[in-house]
Amino acid sequence: MNYIKIAEKEIINLKNNGCTAEDWNKINVTENFQSDLIRNVNFIGEIFIRDNCRIQDVKNLANYQIEDNVVLENIASLSVEGKTTFGNGVKISLLNEGGGRELMIYDRLSSQIAYLLVTYRHDSTLIEKLEEMIKQYSDTRKSSIGKIGQGSSIKHSGIIKNVWFDEYAKLEGVTRLSEGTIASNKSDPTVIGNDVIAKNFIIQSGSSITDGALLDNCFIGQGVKIGKQYSVENSAFFCNCEGFHGEAVSIFAGPYTVTHHKSSLLIAAMFSFYNAGSGSNQSNHMYKLGPLHQGILERGSKTGSFSYMLWPSRVGAFSVVIGKHYSNFDASEFPFSYINEEDGKSLLTPAMNLFTVGTRRDSQKWPTRDRRNDPIKFDILHFDQFNPYIIDKMIKGSEIMKQLLEKASRDQEFVAYKGLHIKRLLLKTCTKYYEMAIKIYIGQELIKRISNEINSTNGLNKLLEYDISLFSEKWTDVAGMFISKRDYESLVEKIKAELIKSIDSLAEEFSGISKKYYESSWAWCANLIERRFNSKVTELTKEHLTQIITDWHDNSIKLNNMILKDAEKEFDQQSKIGFGIDGDEEVQNRDFENVRGRFDENMFVIELRRESKEISDQGKEILNYLNRI
Repeated sequence: MNYIKIAEKEIINLKNNGCTAEDWNKINVTENFQSDLIRNVNFIGEIFIRDNCRIQDVKNLANYQIEDNVVLENIASLSVEGKTTFGNGVKISLLNEGGGRELMIYDRLSSQIAYLLVTYRHDSTLIEKLEEMIKQYSDTRKSSIGKIGQGSSIKHSGIIKNVWFDEYAKLEGVTRLSEGTIASNKSDPTVIGNDVIAKNFIIQSGSSITDGALLDNCFIGQGVKIGKQYSVENSAFFCNCEGFHGEAVSIFAGPYTVTHHKSSLLIAAMFSFYNAGSGSNQSNHMYKLGPLHQGILERGSKTGSFSYMLWPSRVGAFSVVIGKHYSNFDASEFPFSYINEEDGKSLLTPAMNLFTVGTRRDSQKWPTRDRRNDPIKFDILHFDQFNPYIIDKMIKGSEIMKQLLEKASRDQEFVAYKGLHIKRLLLKTCTKYYEMAIKIYIGQELIKRISNEINSTNGLNKLLEYDISLFSEKWTDVAGMFISKRDYESLVEKIKAELIKSIDSLAEEFSGISKKYYESSWAWCANLIERRFNSKVTELTKEHLTQIITDWHDNSIKLNNMILKDAEKEFDQQSKIGFGIDGDEEVQNRDFENVRGRFDENMFVIELRRESKEISDQGKEILNYLNRI
């Protein structure tokens, strides 16, 4: 934009309007400048006045570049003092309150890069290279002039110091902000509301921070909702998280971490796709060397009302923790489990959460609840419930249970494993349930290969080929993204060798790995098939393939029927307690149906039955295809 020095007649007009200036020659305006619109302003230092902005009742405004169509109204102070990086490069203490796992935050941070920084502390060279990249980026953000992006609005707020505002940010009633960046754009505006106090922070696009939330040393990712007096300290919340009423201290809240209750404290732990029941609590302090312990709840975990866990402990994926656990345990090798407390013992029931309606609903709703409207999405998400990482856990968990059963005597009620107790009589049953899920997974992956090319002229053997260079025995869940260990370790070595030199290049590398996910996961599955059938996947007989498809079909239908049976409990007579409170059983039933509906008319039930029919139809189609070749 072109600026000119303010004209003498405009200076006279401004003086008549109650304005003063330290030096009128330092005021720069556009050709369309209208001095009649400016009243009772004291100009200090170099001033550049743009078009189409409204600034009213701002007591102190200093060192900001204000873009077009900005509204600033009733603000105590809005200033930049000295050089600042606007929150970029700030270190926050995750997982360990005593330090050692600091996360250096910046406005383009992803959950995957954060996971590397926080969990790979055994590799000091890697951490040094990563922090060097972030520092280089943060230095580019350093300035003594802030920005209020076009279309932004800041109203009725208190003291705002050293904060950068991208386009279309909306702030109203904010109490105090200092040292931070509020990323925002027209596609995905960020909203900061009444009584919010934040210090040393990054807030990415599409997020909403409202209703007296308190943030201190925090990172807030895309599409996050924080409000209702929620208190956050030294924590990171990645995309689509929600935090209301309670408190978070030193947590790594991976994508879709949700806590809604006043009495919930999340402390010194890592979560993702997590739901905290009311009163969920953890302890990281053994009253010895301080609050140094940490907990890991893998993706899809839940904690029941007033649950308690003593860190260090680890919970397997898609598991539920109920009760108060005063001993440390490691259940990471047993996904889809229940972990209860009984007579002071932590009881593990593996695989039982496979059959609950809540688990299935969660896996279906997460993809539809991605609130990110920004064209650039920083966190990479994979939603597959069955995948190489989870299935490998099931295989290992099954092996462990078989070994425990072999070693247990018949008079044992429980067997012990890593701080947990498992009923001996359940070991064989739970192993069968894992096998059921493994067969579903293998069939699903095989059908993907065949269905995509069922009308192709390529032979079946060609469809089942896999790139051996993509095979990796081990996989990991990197804060929402499944990555093979081979790719992950290759990425680490590239960083250490300085083949990746910037955070943008690192983000592109993660994106490139994600694009290989389908082929890499097929390579793992194909190898699993080969081990199970003792045959190359391209040399499987028609009988082998038929068995895989039949196993997939039968077990998928069985799993859906078990989930439907669990859902039906929501419509039984016990669920009707409290309905029709002034009537007889007939009134109770009518009241229940009018409020909750009928089992057969429930949309989840309808969809699951539809899915079972599609499984049957697809199974027949694939089997017919196999019979033709």
